[in-house]
Amino acid sequence: MSEQNKTHFGYKEVDKDAKAGLVAGVFHSVASRYDLMNDLMSAGIHRLWKRFTIELSGVRAGHSVLDIAGGTGDLAAKFAEIVGAEGLVVLADINDSMLNVGRDKLIDKGVLEGLTFAQADAQYLPFADNSFDCITIAFGLRNVTDKSLALSSMLRVLKPGGRLLVLEFSKPTNPLLGKVYDAYSFNVLPRLGQLIAGDAESYQYLAESIRVHPDQETLKDVMSDSGFEQCEFFNMTGGIVALHRGLKPW
Repeated sequence: MSEQNKTHFGYKEVDKDAKAGLVAGVFHSVASRYDLMNDLMSAGIHRLWKRFTIELSGVRAGHSVLDIAGGTGDLAAKFAEIVGAEGLVVLADINDSMLNVGRDKLIDKGVLEGLTFAQADAQYLPFADNSFDCITIAFGLRNVTDKSLALSSMLRVLKPGGRLLVLEFSKPTNPLLGKVYDAYSFNVLPRLGQLIAGDAESYQYLAESIRVHPDQETLKDVMSDSGFEQCEFFNMTGGIVALHRGLKPW
């Protein structure tokens, strides 16, 4: 296996062609308990991170929004309320188990107007050029095999002047917080995953995937190199999570 054909799956190096299947296995395993684990892992703070994402999105009535790796639909549901009957929200996920859980959840909530679902790979988005006013990807970019390819795909389907928002785990800005976070991630998360979802290994991968994901400045540079303008990031919870934002040039 050549170096060019390798990528990270957590701390492991795997063939690029194998990563998507390995990630799929993780999310097939955790889909049914995904929302519960999010609440437990973050003590509910993930809702504040997502609320901030929506506030910075600039989305308004009539807009078209693509929520990539949208999972169980937290962002998509809120965007659907904002864009209204004249707008469009596409909840996209590469994993059919997550997509099915999200669809069922939103149907139960009665959130259907202007909302559609698509099983899609972020690297090869099946949408026309210049289709969306806003694209979001929350806690999904680190699982993508080729992040630059995915960002280029997102740039293509955004309208000129459209916004990309990447909400993702990042690097704590305080070294002491970083040590506490590491201890929590590698000791508590896998045990919690075993207890709640019956799967410690997937949450071990979660902790590892965060550590090999680009830090704030590096991801900002990757976005700029992919063609986005006015790229910036906002640290939350001491940098444990960061929201990156970039615009498609006019």
